Amino acid sequence: MEHFKILSQKENHLFKRKEIHAETKSKMMPNKNQVSAFFSEKFSAPVENIEIKKIDSRFGSDVFYLTVFIYDSKELKDDIELKSKKAVSSPAR
Repeated sequence: MEHFKILSQKENHLFKRKEIHAETKSKMMPNKNQVSAFFSEKFSAPVENIEIKKIDSRFGSDVFYLTVFIYDSKELKDDIELKSKKAVSSPAR
């Protein structure tokens, strides 16, 4: 990510997480793996504790708005975040 700016950062004590709204400027839309790795490095948190809620932009713009939650632990994240039907119902082979 070329340019990065935190717009707001809030500590949510009820859910034991940081809620971060940020913007970045990039030629291509960043994927969730890139954003997770960046926030993991920036906030010294394990990648598995990070939930990317939204990556948004305006049509034709190279500015992307990110909403990221960083949980205190992976167990908290797994308890609070909804799981997709695909992740829940996928059969183990």
